[in-house]
Amino acid sequence: MGWFSAPQYWLSRFVFERSLAVIYGIGFLVTINQFRPLLGDHGLLPVSSFVRRVRFRDAPSLFHWRYSDRLLVGVAWVGVALSASVVAGLPQAGPLWSSMVVWFALWALYLSIVNVGQTFYGFGWESALCEVGALAIFLGPARVAPSLLVVFLMRWMLFRLEFGAGLIKLRGDQCWRDLTCLCFHYETQPVPNPLSWFFHHLPRRVHRLEVLGNHVAQLIVPFGLFAPQPVASIAAAIIIATQVWLILSGNFSWLNVLTITLAFFAISSGVVGHGLVVGPRLMTGPAWYEGVVVALTVLVTWLSYWPVRNLVSRRQQMNVSFNPFHFVGTYGAFGHITKQRYEIILEGTRDPVIGADTRWVEYEFRAKPGDPQRRPPQLAPYHRRLDWLLWFAALGAPARQPWLETLVGRLLDADPPTSALLRHNPFGDQPPVFVRARLFRYRFTTPAERRATGAWWSRTLAGEHLPPRRRSESAGRGVTRRR
Repeated sequence: MGWFSAPQYWLSRFVFERSLAVIYGIGFLVTINQFRPLLGDHGLLPVSSFVRRVRFRDAPSLFHWRYSDRLLVGVAWVGVALSASVVAGLPQAGPLWSSMVVWFALWALYLSIVNVGQTFYGFGWESALCEVGALAIFLGPARVAPSLLVVFLMRWMLFRLEFGAGLIKLRGDQCWRDLTCLCFHYETQPVPNPLSWFFHHLPRRVHRLEVLGNHVAQLIVPFGLFAPQPVASIAAAIIIATQVWLILSGNFSWLNVLTITLAFFAISSGVVGHGLVVGPRLMTGPAWYEGVVVALTVLVTWLSYWPVRNLVSRRQQMNVSFNPFHFVGTYGAFGHITKQRYEIILEGTRDPVIGADTRWVEYEFRAKPGDPQRRPPQLAPYHRRLDWLLWFAALGAPARQPWLETLVGRLLDADPPTSALLRHNPFGDQPPVFVRARLFRYRFTTPAERRATGAWWSRTLAGEHLPPRRRSESAGRGVTRRR
């Protein structure tokens, strides 16, 4: 075996590759289903306008050369097909170059999408998937022993993911320091799931223990990832357990699944099987491959200066990429916890004149709270991008979300691709005359309220977010204020 061969991680690689391919596949399916109405030729933030403003060197993407909705869908379906091939083990069964080409193609295609995705792809797990995908290029095929250097690069990324999230909490919000954040989080998180209501109503002392356990898992346990076995495996198991807890309590796209996937590379097959799991006979990679992995390690070490500086800074930032390739970035989550939940509710009417007796009807989204009687959905690891952005939009002024006005315009046009993003469009293909946005304060019902009404939420009107808009008679896709 070569200097850096680590055959004891063959099982970790086996599970990791298939898990990462599934995540890639979900990411590409989300693109197929949602990209066009959000970012396509007639989307809320069209890619064609973006690439005219931004240089290729600042956001590398094949869509700088040409963009069309058809090309975008073709790229995404190629990504789905390549992901399926990895799940089936086809590239891994071939020569070294074949697995590297497939993983490189997955990375390059998804990076091309992320780099033109603007606000709708501005989530930390997008950069994380790009970084993990770049490292996966160097995993090697099934017959070649994993490189210990790649194993530790995966752990280094997991360390930054967890430790960065732990530090930003301690530095960000007082409630993380007084152990009360989870008294609010389950209710105010972007997209609650069916169990969030139950987690919210756990006793306050349990919430304090949860926060304390989170600090241990994110600030102390990650150092164990670099310890000898079985300590590294134990650290990974604790991280996996905390991520499962997060999966049970909320919808965070594929962030938690990706974190678990990374944790597999801290678990040795010898620790798992205690000699019962017999690995295949593996060979050492060629000299050029080991040289490339050494060069990769040097590059990651050099690029780590910026995230390490960010980690030790008192002005730590979350989810920042220091280069346009989203490689060796810094991560974090929930540095600040909102204490009250506000939701933007979009409503329309066919009444030609607005009066006191105007009947307004709500649009219903697939993931965000709307009808108080509706149970919160389970979506993760699937990701509803518009629903997440509407949660952020409710926290700021309308001027900070220019895409929201465009969304209203699409609803006034009864635009079919936009309607496909909704759970229910009450107007079908017959557009309303006016659309408005109102802000509501939402809270989970108490157990007594839920028994009495069956409702999951209670809501009260907080004010107007956007006044009524109507379709402009002079511009096909414009909107005007009510006069």
